[in-house]
Amino acid sequence: MGSAYVVGTFDTKGAELHYVAGLVARGHPVVTVDLSTSGGTSDADVSAAAVAAHHPDGAAAVFTGDRGSAVVAMATAFERFLSDRDVDGIIGLGGSGGTALITPAMRALPVGVPKVMVSTVASGDVSPYVDATDIAMFPSVTDVAGLNRISRQVLGNAAHALLGAATRPVPPAEDKPAVALSMFGVTTPCVTAVAEQLAADYDPLVFHATGTGGRAMEKLVDDGLVRAVLDITTTEVCDLIAGGVMSAGQQRLDAIARTEVPYVGSCGALDMVNFGALETVPPQYRDRHLYVHNPQVTLMRTTAAECRLIAEFIAAKLNACRGPVRLLLPTGGVSMLDAPGQPFYDPEADAVLFDTLEGQLKQTADRQVQRVPHNVNDPEFAAALIAAFRDVARQEAR
Repeated sequence: MGSAYVVGTFDTKGAELHYVAGLVARGHPVVTVDLSTSGGTSDADVSAAAVAAHHPDGAAAVFTGDRGSAVVAMATAFERFLSDRDVDGIIGLGGSGGTALITPAMRALPVGVPKVMVSTVASGDVSPYVDATDIAMFPSVTDVAGLNRISRQVLGNAAHALLGAATRPVPPAEDKPAVALSMFGVTTPCVTAVAEQLAADYDPLVFHATGTGGRAMEKLVDDGLVRAVLDITTTEVCDLIAGGVMSAGQQRLDAIARTEVPYVGSCGALDMVNFGALETVPPQYRDRHLYVHNPQVTLMRTTAAECRLIAEFIAAKLNACRGPVRLLLPTGGVSMLDAPGQPFYDPEADAVLFDTLEGQLKQTADRQVQRVPHNVNDPEFAAALIAAFRDVARQEAR
């Protein structure tokens, strides 16, 4: 059995952290960790100095006397400290600084390890803290500044939530290898068909390609929790290139290269860039080909020039992959909206996309591109994806 870690700045929140540790310790071994940057001592199991020593430049890089740089440095040290620990769960307490200090280490832990953060900023935009992981954010309601009738209840609930997760693990799923699939509404028929055909032998994990979804998918790839990837919907790259609101960032596809995981990709929804409600579309795009998907989502058709940049990005990333790669090009259209009679049908823009991908991808025995004369949502294209997947799966098994 590992331990549940109770972490925070003991110089300012010692009473609250000991209160939480006492509740968790009723049912599970606990390790308390001091993350104070003041340079003082505490009665935590692991001192701030011991954590700071894990910084690449040593403890002196943490105890600088400047709070801003010290918090950043301690966050780095804590992530490295936690990386080789047997963590059954972790709970942190903090304000904005403490939350920024603690959550990077939480994000670095594998998905599934219980993570609870009680924070004064948990009721706002928590995406910078949570990102693509499974951190549970508890709003502290009152400040984390002493024990009172409110904080005792909130902290107690958070402690018991962690205790329950740490001592009552989720029963294991069927022993099938997990396969990740990326999906958007406009590629749902394809992804659903592929997932159904894989379900007998694999555990399909479907990720919504909204930026966070792509990052979450690649987080699981990095954690070794995914056997292969069917990246049918690479639309997040469009938002990166054109400034949409659903970008997964410059690092999209990097986990595929790092891990050499078998990869079957496609061009799902590369015909669109995502924005919010129509009035939120940036002024420079107001005259573009726009489609109101719903009151909160406006789609913009990618141009031939944007398609070239998108294809160059994807090809460069896949060229860095040393594992098996298959890239399938649905020449009949890349989404529901990119079909004859539909609002985003643009064979010329698609041709630039396909030609650039085919021309820029450095094909080898393990890295291949294939044109399929069907729309991404046609049953024939789903069948081609399955065939490509079986091919890379067989190679991986050898």
